[in-house]
Amino acid sequence: MNADSNGLSNAEALSRLIKYGPNIFRDHHELPLLIQFLSRFKNPLTILLLVASAISAFTGEMTDFVIIMVMVISSVTLDFVQEHRASKAAESLRRSVSVCAIVIRDNKTLEVPLVNVAPGDIVLLSAGDIIPADGFVLEADDFFVKQALLTGESYPVEKKPGPLASDSIDLQSATNAVFMGTPVVSGSAKILAVKTGASTAIGAIADSITRHPPPTSFEISTHRFGLLILRLTILLVLFVLLVNALMHKPLLESFLFAVALAVGLTPELLPMVVSVTLARGAVSMARKQVIVKRLASIQNLGSMDILCTDKTGTLTEARITLQQHVDPQGNGSERVLELAYLNSFFETGLKSPLDEAILDHKNIVVDVWKKIDEIPFDFERRRVSVLVENGESQWLVVKGAPEEIIGLCTCYSVTS
Repeated sequence: MNADSNGLSNAEALSRLIKYGPNIFRDHHELPLLIQFLSRFKNPLTILLLVASAISAFTGEMTDFVIIMVMVISSVTLDFVQEHRASKAAESLRRSVSVCAIVIRDNKTLEVPLVNVAPGDIVLLSAGDIIPADGFVLEADDFFVKQALLTGESYPVEKKPGPLASDSIDLQSATNAVFMGTPVVSGSAKILAVKTGASTAIGAIADSITRHPPPTSFEISTHRFGLLILRLTILLVLFVLLVNALMHKPLLESFLFAVALAVGLTPELLPMVVSVTLARGAVSMARKQVIVKRLASIQNLGSMDILCTDKTGTLTEARITLQQHVDPQGNGSERVLELAYLNSFFETGLKSPLDEAILDHKNIVVDVWKKIDEIPFDFERRRVSVLVENGESQWLVVKGAPEEIIGLCTCYSVTS
């Protein structure tokens, strides 16, 4: 990336922004509102209603013309307004999050808008920051990142500089890399930005979901139903005209009868009923803090029987509950709970779900205890050690991976 510890110069950063583009996802331009509104008249059923209303006006049936036009325009307008408002709400929510990043440029620390982060920038991160680009970790201090946005795994992952393990094959195991959009849970780090905008891992996902979606099964079904009604109406009108012609009926009278038949066969209220029903569903979802961008998607959600997911953490609360605390013989032991509580209580840094479960299980008085020192958890030792004293004795309480702890033990305690 031709970068050093002094960071990019402002001129080089500007040059790279021109070359690689701003640090934003690809923006899909929307059609003008008038085109979006008119495109909703492409439904065969809507076309049939418009033709029927035009014929009614041509033959002097102004009441039928007005009723049909009011129903069609009201239905299309309701549909358009509801989806347009939802899209604007989603866009407003996205733009309301104005994120900045702290970078090193010309050997100076600067705060720049996220959009101005360029490949090759040295970025400084701390707890609570959102990572502004995909990059490599240069320095790290107790640096944990939550990657659930990309991997579905709810537990934070420690990031540190150095080469990858030989068996690293996915984002979760890339311990020397960070990814745009993921939050920093604890610690601090210095990273080298490598990819920005649509080139990032989350940028590829964002690009795929912002494309115009394919029609839903509900839209396909209503389209087919509209074509069916259109074909039946045309066939019946032609049949009536043919029969009347064979019976030597007056042509004008036969035509008016066929038009009346076409108007009678057309379900004028159907588009309105569908739009009102889906709009009520959107309002109901809005009360639950859900923005519905496409009304037709509500029917898909309502017809779902089974939801399949590949990550348990996506659906569960990612919380652990302590059920038992036992000694090596499997008997309940208050001493085991006391030792685990002391370790979790005095441990500093990031609290794991296991620590939270231990501390929530029972309150143990620790006023008599004082922490002397601590060796925090790391992925080489795979354990955390806390040295405490109560004025009479000192305890070194160690908690970690079972195979590591058992490997260190030379004896164990029994009930007696």
